[in-house]
Amino acid sequence: MDTHKNTRQTIVRLLSSMGSAKEIQQYLKRFSQLDAKRFAVVKVGGAVLRDELDALTSSLSFLQQVGLTPIVLHGAGPQLDEELSAAGIEKHTVDGLRVTSPKALEVVRRVFQTQNLRLVEALQDIDVRATSILSGVFEASFMDRDSLGLVGRVDRVNLAPIDASLRIGSIPVIASLGETAEGQILNVNADFAANELVRVLQPYKIVFLTSTGGLLDGDGKRIESINLSTEYDHLMAQPWLHSGMRLKIAQIRDLLDELPLASSVSITRPGELAKELFTHKGSGTLVRRGERVLVFSNDWDGIDTERLRTLIESSFRRRLVADYFQRMRPWRVYVSENYRAAMILTEEDGTPYLDKFAVLDEAQGEGIGRAVWQVMREDTPRLFWRSRHGNSVNPFYYAESDGCIKREHWKVFWFGLPDFDVIQRCIAHCEKRAATLEGPA
Repeated sequence: MDTHKNTRQTIVRLLSSMGSAKEIQQYLKRFSQLDAKRFAVVKVGGAVLRDELDALTSSLSFLQQVGLTPIVLHGAGPQLDEELSAAGIEKHTVDGLRVTSPKALEVVRRVFQTQNLRLVEALQDIDVRATSILSGVFEASFMDRDSLGLVGRVDRVNLAPIDASLRIGSIPVIASLGETAEGQILNVNADFAANELVRVLQPYKIVFLTSTGGLLDGDGKRIESINLSTEYDHLMAQPWLHSGMRLKIAQIRDLLDELPLASSVSITRPGELAKELFTHKGSGTLVRRGERVLVFSNDWDGIDTERLRTLIESSFRRRLVADYFQRMRPWRVYVSENYRAAMILTEEDGTPYLDKFAVLDEAQGEGIGRAVWQVMREDTPRLFWRSRHGNSVNPFYYAESDGCIKREHWKVFWFGLPDFDVIQRCIAHCEKRAATLEGPA
């Protein structure tokens, strides 16, 4: 098949599974404004190289076609297990790290070279520029020579090989091998190597590609987003969170603490990488340091109403009526600490009503709106609200509500309402409630 035709088909297939053109353009603009090495570090597990190579290369091809060059670092765990076993070398681990003897290191080097070149050649076969980097990035020292053997900890990251690749628009494909100042090759855990690379590069996105496609909750369902500022303690206390996942979340928190607030970690499948990067809904688990959610009750005291007005008007792209804050008596107000998302609740005949739910354009897709919503849900056992037909948030409202009824101009949603009489009163209130945004919807 003609490679250009193959590339076009790849892009069409990826775009067809994604969101609106507006969303895609929004993310493209955001990413293209970044310095090349600040776009994304993509960590690829050995199982992905073994089982999902075509999906991985298609997704990386798409990124290069739209002018973005990720930095790829890979492991080779399953391949190493197989080759070491075939060589008669028994696997031993200490604290989750593979003990590496000189004989085992021979296998490690060969396997990493094979897997690295396999990915690079697969990319080049579909006309994607890619550079094999087997050494020279991670200067390392022995972690614990007595118990682990030839296993290294990263002391310094040398960006020169990565920069050389990025300058020519070629995807750097890096093996997680380190070397001492004297030139001794050391086996470096791929997750540790990825973390050290990220600390130096300070990228906008860190992506872990896995076969599970995200972190799973106690029911085996994908967790769409995690706002560490508001959810970390609650999440870590969950009995279904096994030790491996608990360690992964703790490591991600430590990593994000050293990165800009805008940086985030995505855990997704290779075939859904573009959807995770370019749509608000995403495809895997998005983890952000996030923002604390501030809660105010009964009045506007302590709230910067001008910042709140700016947030609402930016989110709805319409002006708020001039006397909104004089006219409206809030029951509760939830605001992210940087005024990037907010919810305003009033109380109508004893039942809480959601008057405004606003998220800045630049914060959409970050999970911050969901974080504010979750804090509200913990405080609010029942709620009703209305939303215009065609509102892009309606699918979220459907998922979060107990029921919905359609009217001429509005959909009325609710949860936790005790009986049909209360629901009818709430619907009637929505139909006569005065608008507080000026101009056409």
